[in-house]
This record gives sequence, C-alpha cells and structure tokens, in this order.
Amino acid sequence: MTDTNETTGGEALARTLLAHDAGPIFGMGGFQLLPFYDAARRLGLNHHLVNDERCGTFAADAYAKVSGRVGLVDATLGPGATNLVTGLVEALNAGSPIVAIVGDTHRDHSWKNMTQETNQADILRPAAKEVIRVEAVHRIPELLRRAFQVATTGRPGPVVLIVPEDVCHGTYGFVDADFICDPRYQSAPALRCRPEAEALAQAAAMLAAAERPLILAGGGVHISQAAEVLTELAETAQIPVAHTMSGKGAIACTNPLSAGLFGRYDRIANSMIDDSDCLLVVGCKLGEIATKRYTVPGPGKTVIHLDCVAEEIGRTYAPELPLWGDAREGLRDLAAAVQGQTPSTARKAWCDSVVIRMSEWHDMARPRLKSDEVPVSMGRMMGELNQHLPDNAILIADGGFAAHWAGLMYDSRRCGRGFVPDRGFASIGYGLPGAIGACMAAPERAVVAITGDGGFNMVLGEIETARRLGIAPTIIVVNNAASGYVKALQHLMYGEGNYQSSDLAETNYADVVNAMGCLGLRVETPGEFAGALKQALAETGRPAVLDVVVTRDASKMLPAADSRAVKVKKGDRVA
Repeated sequence: MTDTNETTGGEALARTLLAHDAGPIFGMGGFQLLPFYDAARRLGLNHHLVNDERCGTFAADAYAKVSGRVGLVDATLGPGATNLVTGLVEALNAGSPIVAIVGDTHRDHSWKNMTQETNQADILRPAAKEVIRVEAVHRIPELLRRAFQVATTGRPGPVVLIVPEDVCHGTYGFVDADFICDPRYQSAPALRCRPEAEALAQAAAMLAAAERPLILAGGGVHISQAAEVLTELAETAQIPVAHTMSGKGAIACTNPLSAGLFGRYDRIANSMIDDSDCLLVVGCKLGEIATKRYTVPGPGKTVIHLDCVAEEIGRTYAPELPLWGDAREGLRDLAAAVQGQTPSTARKAWCDSVVIRMSEWHDMARPRLKSDEVPVSMGRMMGELNQHLPDNAILIADGGFAAHWAGLMYDSRRCGRGFVPDRGFASIGYGLPGAIGACMAAPERAVVAITGDGGFNMVLGEIETARRLGIAPTIIVVNNAASGYVKALQHLMYGEGNYQSSDLAETNYADVVNAMGCLGLRVETPGEFAGALKQALAETGRPAVLDVVVTRDASKMLPAADSRAVKVKKGDRVA
C-alpha cells in the first residue's frame, strides 16, 4: 500500500532514520527542526535531549566506537551547529561513523540577519567528511541515505545534513518506496577492500623470514572489527603485538604476546621496536603520540603498512611495502598466506622475551600500582581498576592524562574495543558523555569513565541527562584541583611553583552529584577505592560518581615523566 498523503520534511527525516533502524539520537531542538521532533514523538524514534550539543556529539561518537553503528546527533542552526564542531572533528580524526542533522534558516529570508544565522556550512565543512545541504523536500530520503553511505565507507567519519527551515516544514507526497534503505549502511565498515594478492604474498614472505617481527596496531583495528583476526594471526605466526592508545584491545593486554603501549608512553614496546627486524603497522596513522614525536620507529626500519586510507601510508614513515585495504580482510589474507610457513628458529626466543620484559616492567611498576600514598596515586587507582573491573567492562578515558595513565597502565583482558579514549582530537570533557554513548551501545556491559575535575566541570550538566535516561555509568573524577596535564607540563618545563592559570577551586564532587539525585562517593585514601567502585558498579538506574582525591604534587601527575629527573631541551615534548 502506498501513502500519498502530504508529509513534512521533518517526518521524512524520521521515517528514513527508522528505515535505517537508527538510534539513539542525541540532540537539542529548535524551531527549524520542530516537524522532525514531532515526527520522532509520533513514530517512536529513539531520540534523547542533551544539555549541550558538543556532548551529544561525544555521546554519538562513543556509541559508534563501541557498537560500530552510525552515531546520530541533531542541532538547531547557529550556536547549535557550531557547538557540534569539536565532537565532529573527534569523529573525523578517529574514524567514527556519525550523521549530524542540522537546521538552517528559511531560504526565503537567508542573508537578512535572521536570528542565529551564520555561514555554518563553511564552519562545519572541515569538521566532516561531507556536508550535504537539502534544497528540496522530496530529496530528503535520498540525501539522508547518501549521508549514511559516506559515513560508513572508506575511513568512516561524520557527515552533516543541513536542512533549511522551509524544507523541514514543507510537505511532499512521499510513497513507501521512498523510504527503502540498504541495511549494509547501518554500520561501518559497510564496504571492504583487499590489498592486491602479489603485495600480500610479499608481506607474508617478509614476516615469515623475519626473526623479530612486531605488529603495531592502531585504532583502525577496532574500526574494522579486526581484533580477533589480528590475535589469531599473532598467535598462529608467533608475532608480538604493540598498540596505540586507540588500539588497546587489538590483542588482550594479558596475552603473552602483548607488548603493550608504544610511543610517547610505553612499557617495553619502544625497545622492542628498536630490536625488531620487521614491523607490520595495521590501522595506525603513526601520529605524534604513537611515534614519540616522530622518533619511533627509528630510521631504516623494515615496515609493512596496512591501512584502508591510502594517503595515510607514508605520511610520517615511508614503508618498504604499502598494503591498501581493510584491516580485517588484509589480516585474514595474511593469516592464510603465512599458514604452513615455518618461522625462523629465533622467533621463539623473541616471543619469550615479551613475557620476560613485561615481567620486569611489572616488577618496576608494582610500587606505583600498589602505592599507599595519600592522596591517592594515579598508579594505585589504575591497579585497582585492573583488579576489580569485569573482563567485559568498557573504560572511557577522557583527554589529557586520564588517557595517558589508562593507556599505559590499564589492562584490557579481552581483545576488542574495551578501552575508548577520545584520541581523534583528545578534547577534554569526553568522559561523561562518552560513557552515556557507551551505555546506550552496550547496556549489558559495565561502563566506567575516567575524567579530570576540569573535564567534569565542562560537562556536569550531562549527569542530569544520564539520570533522565535511567542509565548507570560509573564516572571516576580524578580530583587534583588543577588542570593537571597543563600544570604537570609547567612543572616539568619551568620548575616547582611556576604555574599559571592551571589551578581549580577545591570541590567535593560527591556532594554536587548527590544534590543532583545521583550517587556520589568521595574517595580520599587508596583503601577506600575498591569498596566505592564495587558500590558504584552495583548502582542501577542512575549514574554513580567516584570523587577520587589524587595527588596535588605536579611532579607526580604524569605517568612516565618525572620532572625531577627529566632534562628538557628546546623543542622537546617529553609528555
């Protein structure tokens, strides 16, 4: 049966989203998109009000990272649209599939100083893979389908669909066939390509001949959902694996072949990169953090680089062999190609050395992981998380040193996306809204976020959002009464006491959260942490916040740079 009744553009948006089985959607409405909101109410679209559009984009980004499905956000014109920018750039750089629906002025009155009018398309364009403006009501289903297709193919990323007021409020006689959508574009990667056979055979031969091969895994492994395939290749071919912050979980951190984090912070991986005779880089851009400001790997290394974005290959390190293709499919083909090949006799000693080196690192790190310091040390907090979080937990790490500490010291005990840092843009304030998105993506898993007090201050209003949604993430506020990363860098470079605009007012966030109708727990000594975490994880129907009072000593705020010992030369960035 066809429906020839006149339908608003807003309802066409809602019906096309429903055809994609889309949701949740995070947004904050305005007059331009009111027909869309009305249709969302009538048709049962999974839509949720947020308190800040940037946080809505962060939530959509985390939802996409955890689920692989398209994250959705909407905003009104002007400030609503411009508030999306930071979250869109995170998604663009991180490869997260997002569709953002943005209202715009009535076209009959554009450029006449309409309320909140700005040249928003030009502002949004560098923050997205594509910006699509809808100029006719009847094209809404077609162009929204286009947005999903672009968001989920190639390197996934955000697409902005701009809908002028008169297009959203206008009507057209749609028929049912207008709302038929291809289900493959509901999640990413929707389409996959493979490297050429000759190059794969060459890569397999190089890996088989190597005595000390090493895989360097980036976040692209998770975008491609390739962690299980990578782990299988590593175990079958006996190749150790190191990872970036975004690549944590490419192999379980507890796997004997895991060399841990590499780059600016590392356990044993940087020295293994130095010793390796063949590096397989997978789904990794080899950016500043991962390369320790472009010094790792050192010059002259034999590198095979597998990536779905050809222009990323060779951007910072020229590989001997580029492989253009999807990470999962490329790794599957490599696993098949090395099947039956006999690795070098030196390979066993190389793999055994991972366990030996990691054991030595744990011996060195144990005093930090078990520290009884008061205030609580970050190392002790990470040790408690390693001990008490469920194996399938999702840990969200906010920008700044929350991600650095967790990237270095937290252990994902399963392969797959269990650690979600916002490393696409490393923006402060991701932790709480990211936890909301993760809860919506994986309601059966415990979700814990680590954020600084500065980051929590930015997004505190989303505690109300989480309570209203009835979800129960655990938010750990690292309370050091400072913009800790900046203060630590100032300490490192200029010495004790030479701080500028990096201190915050002492605040009891447990009291704040309790006043907002949620569970707030203050943790002031390391012995209190495990019990408070257990209580928070048992909470249902509302978020819980652990206000953890950590060290105020700026020399101890970074995970691997002690300002009392490090010598900083001009141009260095050691942390």
